[in-house]
Amino acid sequence: MDSLISRADAIQPLHKKRKTSHKPSNSRPKSKPNDSSSKTSQTDPTLSSIASHTLLPKSLRTSSPPPPSTKTYNHIPNKKLRSELTKTSANALRAKALVKDAQELLLVDEPGKMEVEGEMERTWRVGQEEIVQSVGGEAAKGRKELKLDGGSYRTRYTRNGRHLAIVGKKGHVATFDWQTGNLHTELHLQETCRDITFLHSHSHFAVAQSKYVFIYDKDGVELHKLKDHIEPTRLEFLPYHWLLASVGNAGYLKYLDTSTGQLLTQYRTALGPCTTMTQNPHNAVIHLGHTNGTVTLWTPNLPHPAVKLLAHLGPVTSISVDPSGGGRYMATAGADGMVKVWDCRNWKGAVRGWSVRGGSSGGTGIEVEWSQRGYLGVVSGGSVNVYPPAAIHTPHSNPTLPPLYLTHPIPHRPLTSARFAPFQDILTIGHAGGVSSILVPGAGEANFDSGEADPFEGRKARREREVRGLLDKIQPDMISLNPDFVGSLAPPSKLTTATDATLASQSKSKAGEVPYARLPRLERLRVSGKADETELHDSDEEEGEEESEKGKGMSKAEKEKKKMRGKNKSLKRYLRKQRKNVIDPRAVAVRKKLEHQKVERQKAKEIASGVREVEKPSALDRFKRAEK
Repeated sequence: MDSLISRADAIQPLHKKRKTSHKPSNSRPKSKPNDSSSKTSQTDPTLSSIASHTLLPKSLRTSSPPPPSTKTYNHIPNKKLRSELTKTSANALRAKALVKDAQELLLVDEPGKMEVEGEMERTWRVGQEEIVQSVGGEAAKGRKELKLDGGSYRTRYTRNGRHLAIVGKKGHVATFDWQTGNLHTELHLQETCRDITFLHSHSHFAVAQSKYVFIYDKDGVELHKLKDHIEPTRLEFLPYHWLLASVGNAGYLKYLDTSTGQLLTQYRTALGPCTTMTQNPHNAVIHLGHTNGTVTLWTPNLPHPAVKLLAHLGPVTSISVDPSGGGRYMATAGADGMVKVWDCRNWKGAVRGWSVRGGSSGGTGIEVEWSQRGYLGVVSGGSVNVYPPAAIHTPHSNPTLPPLYLTHPIPHRPLTSARFAPFQDILTIGHAGGVSSILVPGAGEANFDSGEADPFEGRKARREREVRGLLDKIQPDMISLNPDFVGSLAPPSKLTTATDATLASQSKSKAGEVPYARLPRLERLRVSGKADETELHDSDEEEGEEESEKGKGMSKAEKEKKKMRGKNKSLKRYLRKQRKNVIDPRAVAVRKKLEHQKVERQKAKEIASGVREVEKPSALDRFKRAEK
């Protein structure tokens, strides 16, 4: 059958070359039957057609050896579980190596920055006009001045940095594509608006209005009125958990699941009104700044703050987390005119702090914002200062100003917000006269991941991303200060001990591995120092236990009889009645008497077994008896 199919050319080999000329079949030279080279030169069409669609069994494959840094789980006795964990660890290391190779091939764009030629020159002396003339025409479009009369403005970008939303204090709301200039919607709500944020995409956004939180679509149609969020001041959206977090004048932090529309949880901060909030993009922890100078970190699964520290002597005006280092650094600004950088790993103190000129003037205080490359923008008074990451991350004990990277004056006061555009070297500042955008070379990430945030995504790509985001939605219970705990093994218990009972049942090599929770009640009390020695068996019970250990072939009735021996003695009943939380002298005396009797019985056993010699009486024994 195979020969008929191959002759009819029903299945063609995949690697067969295209014929350039046709020769008659009788022109081919005849090969000898014993010619092995002619047999190997001829290919089987059927075999070639199915070879690319077949795989060898796993038992016959030659797998590559695991990487040298693979974790070993030799402490796990289960062989199947141990092999699975080792395989998972090896696959994770191989995936990291492949990602590293892919980054070297795909991340070809290098981030730039301003550099000076001489030692006496400084980058902060370069103005925006000179930067606009030096950069390309497409990058120069980011330098804009929008003059608006809606009051103090706050801004927010989408994750891909393509769309921009602005909100004025008097109720002016607008969303648009800032690169093309296409206006999506513009609303005049005629009431106080405090903050705005995009949801999963630019098609939906939430506005913190005077009394409630409202959700609008791309066309400006009101979709939802969230009455549970009363007098909100700040909003944050967690993209991987689909949670909308809000905090208001009532001092309640509330989480809303935008995929189901249900209020997940709400916590009372007990620290008064809150006007400062941000999120850590690394672990989705909410950072709040309060009027008494404290900063608290919150997760949806804890009713109390995970971290609480005193950051400033006055109210905290702004908080921002560095996205370049995996959420390692946090910058805070206070009404006391100080800007401080904190290390989120130990909280032992500020890495660096300095005083900002004109911080307390203008009514709103200082605003701080980190860029994707670790540049810190500080907006205070009537100017914008940008500091490089090398100067900010270096610990410094004295409150001196770090080296400045770029500065730009803005005459419109007060300056109310600062936002870096993702994947762009643009810093957008909201103020009383509208919105201003300046160029900060090297602030934005040069390479983007189209699977996470694609600046060039269309309608179909956005729809696929939304569906994939819903399917891969992370549960709120997994939000923690350390997100690496997911998928890891539980650490071994540190509270392990070895007691007499464990030594009798286990070998001495494994006695120290018995966890505290698996010990019997009496042994746990003995380890913690709360054991009542009167509950121990007396000499009759000890002898009964020794006999039961020796005679394992006893019947069940005899074992029960031996077990109940000595339970109803009058002395035991008296001690159980006297077992109180107060110290009773009579009970203490009885316990001392029992301990003395136990020591005497132990001496008698050792003398009988020959381990100990009989003590000879001396003239001083009468003094011991007198003490007793």
